[in-house]
Amino acid sequence: MLYYLFEYLDKTLDVSGTGVFQYITVRSALAFMLSLLLSTIYGKRIIQFLQRQQVGETVRELGLAGQNEKAGTPTMGGLIIIFATLVPVMLFAKLHNIYIVMLIVTTLWMGTIGFIDDYIKIFKKDKEGLKGIFKVVGQVGLGLIVGSVLYFSPAVTVRQDTGKINIFNVTTENVIAPAPVEEKSTVTTIPFFKNNEFDYAELLAWTGDGYQKWAWLVFIPVVIFIITAVSNGANLTDGIDGLAAGTSAVSVLALGIFTFVSGNIIFSNYLNIMYIPNSGEMTVFIAAFVGALIGFLWYNSYPASVFMGDTGSLTIGGIIAVLAIAVRKEMLIPLLCGIFLVENFSVVLQVSYFKYTKKRFGEGRRIFLMSPLHHHYQKKGYHESKIVTRFWIVAIMLAILSIITLKLR
Repeated sequence: MLYYLFEYLDKTLDVSGTGVFQYITVRSALAFMLSLLLSTIYGKRIIQFLQRQQVGETVRELGLAGQNEKAGTPTMGGLIIIFATLVPVMLFAKLHNIYIVMLIVTTLWMGTIGFIDDYIKIFKKDKEGLKGIFKVVGQVGLGLIVGSVLYFSPAVTVRQDTGKINIFNVTTENVIAPAPVEEKSTVTTIPFFKNNEFDYAELLAWTGDGYQKWAWLVFIPVVIFIITAVSNGANLTDGIDGLAAGTSAVSVLALGIFTFVSGNIIFSNYLNIMYIPNSGEMTVFIAAFVGALIGFLWYNSYPASVFMGDTGSLTIGGIIAVLAIAVRKEMLIPLLCGIFLVENFSVVLQVSYFKYTKKRFGEGRRIFLMSPLHHHYQKKGYHESKIVTRFWIVAIMLAILSIITLKLR
């Protein structure tokens, strides 16, 4: 909203200094600072409100050290993240930008699913929460919306020629240069490969001429799968104090770098990567989101004063998935969100191996002492803070490796 006010002051009233609001970097910095202040200052008030409503965590007996001390700790802390993200975005972002609208819808959509799940657990005294089928339906619904917007909206385009032209070339000759082409495309990026672009439509090339118009049959299911997988991965990672918020902040910060360079024609030309017009505005959202996650850690670090609950974890996973898809970096998710992947995979391995051994030997056997993986290390006697810090270090290493792919190919 403030963007439009300052645009009016600059272009209509010609007020000195107001033109600075046109710069994404300035608005991103302001969004980060405001979200950090909101999450730290008003976060305490939200926690006190949750305590008055007796929104306390019910701890299942898992035999983990220190788990009983967490009983009664307020949950639904994801409301802090959502509040501290959306307020700066509403103030500093271009609200007519298709990517910003999509991210706001994602935040509210996944936040609602998580809120309903937490509400059922706490107030209905049902430890299972929202039935799994309804969660999946919600995730599929969001995937349909995001996939349809990215595929069908005329506002979502790409330019793939920026690496082939010299945008700094100045000539005095009368030369008719070809007009830059912004096109609809289902092209994405494959990391670590020299010719690192892949078009989902090519999977339908065997059907004959005109196969490109049916690319949505591949693209939208891929979007649905990614959103479902990443949001569930974030949900599983939210098991000990500060783990999900910290690792997510690192991943989102790396995505912010990808978003900024992909939305800037100068950087995309220099790095020889795909230029995505108007996507740079997502940097403002990312800055607010990172600020909210870091501010949330003020209360969520060990020993936690509040848990994010599914309200936060599902929202975080949904946002990360949509950001990665929007900047055509979804194939980097296994590396960028490696912590989520490993946590997910540890559960799948544990359950599959247990069922297999029970069927073959008559008794279920386990690979890990407990899954997800962070509980395995708790069972081995590692302190929560040490586990979280080491997972953060791994997340930082993975984020750096992901950023290197901009030139490493």
